[in-house]
Amino acid sequence: MAKNHRQFIGLALLLVLLAGSAIFILVPRLLQINVFPSDTVSDLRFGADTVRAKVLDILEEGQVTLGNQTQTYQILLIKLLEGPHTGQLVEIDYGLRQIRPEGLKIRAGDIVLVTVGQEQDGTLTAYFTDYVRTRPILILFAVFVVASILISGWKGFRGLIAMFISLLIIIGFIIPQILNGKDPVLISIIGSFVVLSITLYLTYGWNLKTHSAVLGTLTALVLTGFLARFFIDLTSLTGFGSEEALFLIQQTNFKINLRGLVLGGMLIGTLGVLDDLVITQASAVFEIYSADSTQAFKTLFRSAMRIGQDHVAATVNTLVLAYAGAALPTLLLFTLSGEHYSYLINLEFVTEEIVRTLVGSLGLIAAVPITTALASMFAVHHDRLGKLGPINSGKTQPHHH
Repeated sequence: MAKNHRQFIGLALLLVLLAGSAIFILVPRLLQINVFPSDTVSDLRFGADTVRAKVLDILEEGQVTLGNQTQTYQILLIKLLEGPHTGQLVEIDYGLRQIRPEGLKIRAGDIVLVTVGQEQDGTLTAYFTDYVRTRPILILFAVFVVASILISGWKGFRGLIAMFISLLIIIGFIIPQILNGKDPVLISIIGSFVVLSITLYLTYGWNLKTHSAVLGTLTALVLTGFLARFFIDLTSLTGFGSEEALFLIQQTNFKINLRGLVLGGMLIGTLGVLDDLVITQASAVFEIYSADSTQAFKTLFRSAMRIGQDHVAATVNTLVLAYAGAALPTLLLFTLSGEHYSYLINLEFVTEEIVRTLVGSLGLIAAVPITTALASMFAVHHDRLGKLGPINSGKTQPHHH
């Protein structure tokens, strides 16, 4: 027992070391990947003259009143770290012309983003744009990786690999195909199914439990796609409900089906919750069957559905709260404006979120009985399906009494 415990600790430490190395070596490089040639995306960049700079010194600090708000301002001496003016020193202000949040001050040594311009006489001008947050994000991600591996061990490590694969498929397949004019709905369904298939098998292994989860996922995705298309047409969504959509149309050379893009976004948005729902439901079925392998399909299905009903209720509530939280500034704005909420729900960007939430929830609701039925069938007939793998990785096959 002690030997096994030491082996697990050793393996966990090794996985943490490997994961940490991957984070600090590979992730910064992945963030620099550009799928398309520079000439096709030059108009979409955050700013052609936006570069990183290091704050060398705080030259001045005081109070200024902008409108009805009094706030602290800073005059900074910065050194440009990239671009055609690398190495040059420039003075910028922070808080003299723009509203700044309370409690946040720039310190010497900080790395910031600045937008650089040049006057006709050659004088450089620069303006504060934003903070550089790469390092704290990587630290947070490292903590997440370590926690995942320490708690879940080898399965947690495989889950992290699956997460990277998911991101690569979205960035390397789904987005380029949509930008190349392919149907966003078809591409999103294919990409989503590939993502979940790979990640589920990688994380949970080749077994009947995973088979039922994958088939349940595919069925639920197709059903969600049909529902999304129907209700997008019914609510007359155009795809122009966001500034990002208008920006895509006006500033790019790509012909994009914005209505299809809305639908594809609904499918991908449902994906993360669907992953958790189907595998949890499939696991519940096989755990119930493992406790009593004499159960018939009908009995097993009913038992697992009682768990599924609770899971669906909690999941749908989570989904609604997540969207409501994201829309909280908008809700506050409309409340202050005195507009009636019946007017609010007719605005496209609001209607789009409502349709996204409800259609995604319908897909999740449908996934529960579908996955439960498939898993129950696989469990009851596992003796005939031996070639498809064991019931669950790491467990012995139950036998009928």
